[in-house]
Amino acid sequence: MSTTIPSKTIPVARPSIGAEEEAAVLAALRSGWVSQGPRVAQFEKEFAEYVGAAHAVAVSSCTTALHLALVAAGVKAGDEVLCPSLSFIATANCIVYAGATPIFVDIDPATYNIDPKLIEQAITPRTRAILVVHQVGLPCALAEISEIASRRGLLIVEDAACAIGSEYRGLRIGAPHSLMACFSFHPRKILTTGEGGMITTSDEALAGRLRKLRQHAMTVSDLARHSSSKVVVESYDEVGYNYRMTDLQAALGLVQLRRLDGMIARRRQLAERYSQRLSRLPWFLPPREPAGCRSNFQSYMVRLASSAPVSRDELMQQLLDRGISTRRGVMASHREAPYRDGGWDARLPQTGLVTDTSIVLPLFHEMTDEEQDYVMDCIEQVSAR
Repeated sequence: MSTTIPSKTIPVARPSIGAEEEAAVLAALRSGWVSQGPRVAQFEKEFAEYVGAAHAVAVSSCTTALHLALVAAGVKAGDEVLCPSLSFIATANCIVYAGATPIFVDIDPATYNIDPKLIEQAITPRTRAILVVHQVGLPCALAEISEIASRRGLLIVEDAACAIGSEYRGLRIGAPHSLMACFSFHPRKILTTGEGGMITTSDEALAGRLRKLRQHAMTVSDLARHSSSKVVVESYDEVGYNYRMTDLQAALGLVQLRRLDGMIARRRQLAERYSQRLSRLPWFLPPREPAGCRSNFQSYMVRLASSAPVSRDELMQQLLDRGISTRRGVMASHREAPYRDGGWDARLPQTGLVTDTSIVLPLFHEMTDEEQDYVMDCIEQVSAR
């Protein structure tokens, strides 16, 4: 058993930011470009290359990315969009932002992702799209879902908030698996820009429209106007949004992107250490990777079996008493006030089971083996009581 760390608080997550990131942001400040400018364009280029997409469009968050993606896809008032309830509430909210109605589909409890076998029964004449989520970094069953969408004439948009660097059948998420994929750079994600998001697509015309929509539908970007040797007068051909990323954020993102593979490798190593040891506890259900899926382990989420000696919330409190921060598993959006009136509980039994019995354990790039051993020691102490 490892040495205890009673005086140390172990966070559930912590961004990995060092001297190189600090220098990049300082250089951006000194350049005079602090809003959307050349570093945003460079970040888009390198991000697209990393995931294998033709185009990447940087925005202010994954929430704004999802909203823009649905608007650009033509989702409108009166449409329905299928999605899992087991997701951060932004997934459902963005459908509402576009004027449509979210229709929740239950999940596969082994993967925490939307269950393809339940999709067709949720489709109605009003269904326009399927908004899939790669929950906690594990890719969903894109091939099965794509076959259904193609046969039924539906669009697919990926909520890849957690999935930067994850792979599906040998291709990184963000490659042309769907019409668009949307990523988050929130501090709890592996790659962070503080706040920020990205949309990837293989459709050049769609990428062009997204670039305009993020900047009030301005026909000429600030960078193009300020770089021109001639006077340029822009116009605004439709209602757009202020969803821009800043060059300060992009400067941070460029450094983080170049470190990403190393950060994912360490997370996978830590996840394997968790799984090897905690799988010995019969009441712990560790995550698994289906064939063809490679998770980035943005989070390490486990479920407690009914035989657990404590409830999920009791375990969280006992770990917190020992200086270990955790989080409840992914929320069930249908239980929150905006979506509570749909009578969803009876139709989403696996969603309810997972959200009630899952817990996110600490996992971050600089986590030491000693810190992780302490977490596992404390869990085993709870088990032995």
